[in-house]
This record gives sequence, structure tokens and C-alpha cells, in this order.
Amino acid sequence: MADDHNEQSFSSSGTEEQNNAQEQQPQAKKKNGRGKAILTGVVGCLVVAGGLYWFMTRNEVETDDAFTAGRAITIAPHVSGYVTELLVNDNQFVRKGQVLARIDPRDWEADRDKAAAQLANAQAAAQASDMMHRVALLEFPGKLLQAQGQLADAKAQLFKAETDYRRQHGVERAATSQQAIDYAKAALETAQARVMASEGAVQMAEPVQPNIENAAVQISQQEAQVKAAQAALVSAALNVEWTVIRAPHDGWISQRNIEQGNYVRQGQSLFAIVEPEVWVVANYKETQVTRMRPGQKVDIRVDAYPSLKLHGHIDSLQKGTGATFSAFPPENATGNYVKIVQRLPVKILIDEGLDPDQPLALGLSVEPTVHVDTQGHSDAPPRGGEDNGGQVAP
Repeated sequence: MADDHNEQSFSSSGTEEQNNAQEQQPQAKKKNGRGKAILTGVVGCLVVAGGLYWFMTRNEVETDDAFTAGRAITIAPHVSGYVTELLVNDNQFVRKGQVLARIDPRDWEADRDKAAAQLANAQAAAQASDMMHRVALLEFPGKLLQAQGQLADAKAQLFKAETDYRRQHGVERAATSQQAIDYAKAALETAQARVMASEGAVQMAEPVQPNIENAAVQISQQEAQVKAAQAALVSAALNVEWTVIRAPHDGWISQRNIEQGNYVRQGQSLFAIVEPEVWVVANYKETQVTRMRPGQKVDIRVDAYPSLKLHGHIDSLQKGTGATFSAFPPENATGNYVKIVQRLPVKILIDEGLDPDQPLALGLSVEPTVHVDTQGHSDAPPRGGEDNGGQVAP
């Protein structure tokens, strides 16, 4: 009896378990179906969202490899000396022409005064040469006439001496004396010597025009020395002016390397002036510049100032990758080659959005987004005319 009871209990419990299992199977199927539906819906939403994002941003090309750039002018002195005045401080804004520092000018003022004295000396020498030229115009023709006159007088004396000599030898010996004959011979030889000397003087005085031209050449030499002295004076005056160091452009003082009392040398870097004009240089991958053209619109976000919303346009694309102009350009023809995506610098000008009270420093990280669906233009040189360099394009 007990065994029968146990068999009946076992069979009843087994029946209940089967019934429970049959009831749970539809519930599990319902849960699995619901999970698949949810997963499918999520995947579908992600696909749709991704498609919408791609569709909305398909014409936007952005990069985080971009920085602000501008002009930094290095200020260096033309002359050497001790700094007697330093009139600017770090990061101070200065205007064009503003005095930044002064160098002790006394040595350079002495050089200027010396150059002025040398100029006066050269001018006096030039005036003397001019007067000598005027004298030469009269002196050398006069010397020639004088020499010719002396030659004529010598010839006359020679004729008289010859006549006397012949007379002494033409009379009877008793009618003259040996002394008179000797005197006549001596007078003849003296007259002959005087004629020779006079002829030499005439020969020396004959090149009148060359002597005058030589005096004119002296004037040219002195005028050249005057011009050299004038140039030296101008240079010395410039050196005095250059002892006052002025700002060549508006901007902020950066990298100040001097203090009052320092000795500075010609060409030494004293400080830099950062000009207010700022633009962006974005290094896009070569695969991103396919549709980029100068003139296309750009939105710019600045990491340092998230509130700034800058707008600009592409100014130009550099005709060479960054690696091409690096200190050590790649040598792809040697060794094993591994292809690396190159980056091309793109210059972007800022059109609007800058805050005058919040100027941008150079080198700030920015994120530009180029709208390649906006209108741009080609940067190729014009054909059949002249390019910007004045050369005829092919």
C-alpha cells in the first residue's frame, strides 16, 4: 500500500513539473522575442543616428591639429653699446614708433662729429682743387708763352754771339786780342746753352691741355672724397639715431632679454613684438584636403576660450607637406618603406568673432571645421597671362 501511495505521489509531482515547464516555455520565448526586438530597435536607432550624423556632417572636415599663428618681429639693435634706458616691460602693448629703449649715444656722437670734420676738410680740398683748375687754365698757357719768349731771346743772344765770334776771327790778329777772341767764344757757347735750355723749357710747357685735364682730374678726385665723407657722415648720423630703439609695428612685447645697464651688440635679439593680426594654421591629413579650396567657409573653436565662436575662410593651401620642409625630410628611396599619412598646412584667416578685449596668443590649440560645400576658388596660376610674380604662365 505504501509503495502504491509513493508511486501515485511521484507520478502526480512529475505531472505538475511537466505542466510548469510547459507554462514557462512560452514565457521564455516571449522574453527572448522582446529582447531581440529591443536590440534590433537599438541597433536600428544607432544606424539611423549614424546615417543622420554622416548626412549632416558629410561636408564638414575638421581636425584638432591646428594652432593660432601670426607675426612675431624680432627687435635687434643696429649699434652696440650700454642700455641707458629701458622703457617697456614684459607683455606690454606698444604702438608703432614708440621708444622701447635707448643706448648710450656718446661714442656714436663723437664719430658723427669726426665725420662732419672730415667732410669739411674734403670740401675745402675740393674748393682748392677747383681754384687750382682755374689757375691752370691761365698758368700753363702762360708758361708756354714765357718759354717761347725765352727761347726767342736765347736765339737772339746766340745770333749776337755768333756774329761777335765771326767778327773776332775775321779781322787781323793785330787788330784784336786773344782775350777778346776767348770772350767771344765763351759768349757763343753760353748762348748755345741758353738756346738748348730754352728749347727744353718750351718742350716742357707744350702739353698745356694735358696739364689742364690733370687739374680737372684732381677736382673729380676731391669731389669723390667729398661724397665719401658725406656718406660717412650720413652713416654716423644714422648710428646716433639708431641708439634710440623704436617699435616698427603695433604689438605686444614678448621674450624680453635685456635690462637697463646691459651691454648689447649689433644684431643681438632684445625682444620680440607680436602683431595683433592672428590666423590659424591647420595641418589636415592629405585625405582630408580633396575638396578643400581657398575661399571656403570655416568655423573655429578655441580650446582656451570655449565661448568664442570664430568664423573665417581658407586663405591658401601650402604647396608642400610638413615633412617636405622639415629639417630632416624623409628619404623614401632608401631602406624599407612604410606609408604614413602626410599632413598639409592650410592657412585660415579669421573674419569675425574675435573679442577685442580677449586677444588670441600665438600657438593656441584650435579646432577648425571646413565647410567644403561652400564656394571656393582655385589657387592655380592664371593661364595665358601674367601671374603675381610677373612671369608669363604657360
